This record gives sequence, structure tokens and C-alpha cells, in this order.
Amino acid sequence: MDGKRKIILSLAPVPGPSDSIDPQALSAEIVEAAQAGAGMVHLHVKGRDGKLTDDLTTFREIVEEVCSKSDIVIQASTGGVSQMDIRQRCAPLSYERVETASLNPGSVNLGRLVYQNPDDDVKYCVREIYGHGILPEIECFELGMINRVTELAKELPFRSPVLYNIVLGHPCTTPATVDHLVAMRSFIPRDAMWGITHFGRRSFDILTSAIAMGASLVRIGFEDSPYDGERQAANNVELVKRMAEIVRCMGHDTASPAEVRELLNLNGIKDKI
Repeated sequence: MDGKRKIILSLAPVPGPSDSIDPQALSAEIVEAAQAGAGMVHLHVKGRDGKLTDDLTTFREIVEEVCSKSDIVIQASTGGVSQMDIRQRCAPLSYERVETASLNPGSVNLGRLVYQNPDDDVKYCVREIYGHGILPEIECFELGMINRVTELAKELPFRSPVLYNIVLGHPCTTPATVDHLVAMRSFIPRDAMWGITHFGRRSFDILTSAIAMGASLVRIGFEDSPYDGERQAANNVELVKRMAEIVRCMGHDTASPAEVRELLNLNGIKDKI
């Protein structure tokens, strides 16, 4: 794709295994990251102990503090490996601050863990996401997940834009190589938007390759990798600044929260349900 584009930087700030959550420190970091170029923040619902939960208390505390100082788009995760059922995983969808949510369209091995997303759960999640006026970001770890979304779209009301996220690099899933990125991209419908997540990243090669191939969204943050090149970043803000610099060097701009809402057609959707 040619010409200058607006690239959505989606910040995923909290590492998967985390011992504790400090709402004040995390919200301050998110606000600073938004000032540095992040247009969206991807958050799992966790308690102060760092564990996944369907109790929104800590999640709300973080989000309310962030929204008092920033208009960054809030994305809630409906995923993560836990003992919660799909109804518990969908708990944040009822929270009015949530504008987008992750959708996991299939099960996959993640190293020694099994990330379970049976088809009935996927369908339930799709209906809940759209029922709350939220846009799903479809996280695809394997080619079969992309195909499943194409099939689901025949019976469930996916609205435009359809947003995919190609997830590479997790143990036992699709490797993070340019060849695998090209293969995954080739199966995404041409009228859809798509983004990239590189788990375990030690360089920016895959992220920059995805932008060059037309990605509209890049996920960055400690959930996927703390590395800024070969060194470990001190915080998420450093990663956002580095990714924003790369975007600009490639001739594009980062999307502001208002531009994210325009790109993803989020404005007024909740008012229409």
C-alpha cells in the first residue's frame, strides 16, 4: 500500500504472568503512553493480585483514572488462560467505557497450556460483543481461525469494519517469521482491516514488515514483550515511543484516539443499540 496512513498503536501493558497490579501506577503509565502515540489500550480484567477475574473492581478503577485524563480507546480482553467460563470472560463487555474487545475464534496450544475457545463459546462471545455495541478485534493464532471467522460471518452479524489481529510467536503456535506473516495475511479478506501482535519479540522486524504489508494496527507492550531491540525497556512508554518513531520513519503517522474511533467506526455505535 502506498501513501501516508494512520497506524493504530495498541498498548497491551500488563505481562500475562503478573504478581500484582498497582492501579495508580498502571493508569499513569497508560496516560503517558497515550501522550506518546498509543491510541488504544488492551486490558485484561485482573485483580490487584494480578490474576484474571470477572470482578471489575480493579479494572474499573484503572479505566476510570485513565479516562479522567485521556481519551484513549479502551479495549477489554475476553481471553486469557483461566478457569473462568465464557460468561465470566465476557464480564467487561457490560462496562460502558469499553469500546472494543478481543475475540478468540478457536482453541490453540500455548506451550504447556491449552487456550480453550470451543465453537459455542466463540458464538456466545460474538453475540455478546455486538450486543453491547462493541467492535471485536479477532485474534488469530492459526490459519484455521481466519477460516472459521469467514464461516461464522455467514450466520452471525459481523459489521464493518471487520478487524483481525495476526498473533505470532507464542509457543506451539504460528512462528514469528515474515513467511508465516505473509501466509496469514493472504487468508484475511481483502476488505477487512488487520493488525499484528508479535509475542516474545526481540526486534521490530515483524511489526515493521506488517506495516509495510498494509497493517492498520500494531500491538506493543509488556504483555507481549518488554524488549526495545535487544535491551529490556524500563516501561511501556519507551516501547510506544520507539514504535511511534518507527511508524513516522516509514512515512506514516500514529492514530490519535479520535482517529482510532473514526477508522474503526466506533462513534455512536453504543447509542444505536
